[in-house]
Amino acid sequence: MSSALELHSISKAKSTEPGLKDDLIASPPLPQLEGNATPLQLVSSRRQSDLRSREHIFRERIQLFALYWCMFTAGWNDGSAGPLIPRIQSVYHVGFAVVSLIFVFACVGFIGGAIINVPLTDRLGFGKMITLGNETPISPTPANCFSRLTVPSDRLHDAVTSTFIPRLRVIIPNGYIASLKHNPEIKMGLLHGAYGAGALASPLVATQFAQLPHWSFHYLASLGIALINAAVIFFVFRLKTQDECLATVGEAAGETGTSEHSTFRQIMALPTVHLLAFFILVYVGVEVTIGGWIVTFMRDVRGGGASSGYVSAGFFGGLMTGRIALLWLNQKIGERRVIYVYSLLAIAFELVVWLVPSLVGDAVAVSIVGVLLGPIYPLVMNHTGRVLPRWLLTGAIGWIAGFGQAGSAVFPFITGAIASKTGIKSLQPLLVAMMAFMLVLWWIVPGHRKLE
Repeated sequence: MSSALELHSISKAKSTEPGLKDDLIASPPLPQLEGNATPLQLVSSRRQSDLRSREHIFRERIQLFALYWCMFTAGWNDGSAGPLIPRIQSVYHVGFAVVSLIFVFACVGFIGGAIINVPLTDRLGFGKMITLGNETPISPTPANCFSRLTVPSDRLHDAVTSTFIPRLRVIIPNGYIASLKHNPEIKMGLLHGAYGAGALASPLVATQFAQLPHWSFHYLASLGIALINAAVIFFVFRLKTQDECLATVGEAAGETGTSEHSTFRQIMALPTVHLLAFFILVYVGVEVTIGGWIVTFMRDVRGGGASSGYVSAGFFGGLMTGRIALLWLNQKIGERRVIYVYSLLAIAFELVVWLVPSLVGDAVAVSIVGVLLGPIYPLVMNHTGRVLPRWLLTGAIGWIAGFGQAGSAVFPFITGAIASKTGIKSLQPLLVAMMAFMLVLWWIVPGHRKLE
């Protein structure tokens, strides 16, 4: 009898202990342990489970940081061209058509990366491929290759060697982020926001170097960033496969296809892949054409001075802002519909730059165009994850991103070739036409759920 009373009093005391009852009710079910486990052992097991979850989150953040740094480096590389083009023209005494070869040289890595990405990723795995794309940070820059074609041999010593950003570092992170199952839309937006951050920082630095006697020292800063990137990638991913990297952050491995054909052949057989690739081709062409030629347009047509390079920084700053700040609007309107909205508004503001002869007003309009265009690329990558089979997703996004980057050479080169005949004032009508073509392509892209 006394024993029963003691048990009743202990139970009553525990139930009146502040917060204990609520904590037990709100807690998730405790894991089953073998044998007669005590409550203390159950609580300890639950805490170990929580610690493992926090460890997964911590490891995921480290991986995301490494991938974001990859995209920052790529953005830095792409954003430096615009402010340096006028200086390159004056140093090497060339016109628009010849200087446009810079974009062609910069694109070669993307085309090669798109071709080798799928078969080599199947053979070597994610970790080795992304490390391979970051362990070769020193080679001739586009400016160096350009100088070898355009200057006499006795001046070749002026050519600068620095970073060549391997384009695999842009292609591979997109596929990895799209494979995540926990908030991939937000992470994809932040990934490309990091690209915008690099493209914002680079013109700020390049504009200063463009006004110095040793302007080519800008590439030494690029070299330092690339070396840091290579080290971070190696120590974070350690040559592991994608499924192994996903397992370390608590993500499930990707699905496996049942087709007897190779991954590359399956990807090439999907019409949706090619539609998305052509859309990205035009989108990247618009983005790089604005970033690369808007400084020249502001100087020659709007009468801007040496500080016109900051207009390019404003564009890429808008690109970064749009990819992060408009995440909520993308979800509210719908990721597919909102691309129509952004494209139409971007065309409207590009018409302002074309038709309103105001240096300040055009600079503001260019920044707004950056804000509107910014979210489109990550939205397309998210859409790709919904309409393509999961087991083909990494390779398909690699092909789409790599092939699409051909636009970074084709359209800026076409712009330079036309400008050599008609002047850089032709930039704005070309951009409006390309944006309108983007709308047509997006209307053709299927909106159905992923294929099974």
